[in-house]
Amino acid sequence: MKSTYIIGEIGQNHNGSVDIAKLIVELVARPVREEVFNLDLRPMDAVKMTKRDLSEELTTSQMNRPYNTPNSFGKTYGEHRAFLELSDEQHFEVYKYAKSLGLDFIETLCAKGCLSLLKLFTPDSLKVASRDLTNLPLLEAMAETKIPIILSTGMAGKKELDDALDVITKYHSDISILHCVSQYPTAPDNLNLNTIRYLKEHYGQYRIGFSDHTIGISAPVVAVGMGAEIIEKHITIDRRMKGTDQAGSLGPDGVNRMVRDIRVAERWMGTEDLYIDKSIAEARIKLERSIATKRAMKAGETITKEDVHMLSPGDGFKWKQVDEVVGKVVTSDIAANEIIYPNLIK
Repeated sequence: MKSTYIIGEIGQNHNGSVDIAKLIVELVARPVREEVFNLDLRPMDAVKMTKRDLSEELTTSQMNRPYNTPNSFGKTYGEHRAFLELSDEQHFEVYKYAKSLGLDFIETLCAKGCLSLLKLFTPDSLKVASRDLTNLPLLEAMAETKIPIILSTGMAGKKELDDALDVITKYHSDISILHCVSQYPTAPDNLNLNTIRYLKEHYGQYRIGFSDHTIGISAPVVAVGMGAEIIEKHITIDRRMKGTDQAGSLGPDGVNRMVRDIRVAERWMGTEDLYIDKSIAEARIKLERSIATKRAMKAGETITKEDVHMLSPGDGFKWKQVDEVVGKVVTSDIAANEIIYPNLIK
């Protein structure tokens, strides 16, 4: 049974607060149970944060444009972004808390200047956001660190992905590729989960996964069934909080249900074989059919095909064995519509 690597993405859902970020980390680390079969299931594996360098984010005019929306944390977009940005030291604080709870820690770095984080700690992986797959100087700077890299393909085709891989593989090949659609939320007709199969066929030397922006929890479970080894999903402590990503993220109940369903789906997959599982032995005896009498038969009578039909339970002769019954002599009286067992014939 393979274990899917599940990443809880904080993104900007911390709303500029280390304490909220830590609450989301705690949510990611919560144990998960399946109650019907009394299973303790593995929780999420990692939490992910995003670091921007605002001097390398947008043009001056875009940073200075008014940003008057219900989810704004500043009068201009630059002020809004600055409010949501945590310092290197604050990222380090969240990193230490995640590690104390047994989680991996992943950083999305949006500019070369963000590599300053690495002076304080080394993330388990670095994430390249979809929009930066064509930012080849950034990819090269990240690859030089030799830290494992996760790529999202949300805005990329084959050429963009190949160009990115050409840069990174000059330094290492510890790479994961996540199918992704950068539409928030992603419409059902646009998701195209079959891309996962395409990636596994054509880029099978790398780990293939799925970064999900749909509403709900079904798409990640389907992706696991299609072979995704990594799932990434935005999460929050409260979907009603202020913030552009909150409503499209999973809250505590959604996180629990998604992780539960993914872990159960891992168990569903089983082996590529057709066999009778031992768990259905009791049901098979109860529900399958055996050769039985159509009429009451007396000891000494010879059984013909017209004398038998099939009834439950299934602990007697199967129809494949009909020649072991027809033509045999009844040794003890058998009532109508009763199973013909081996000890009743000779």
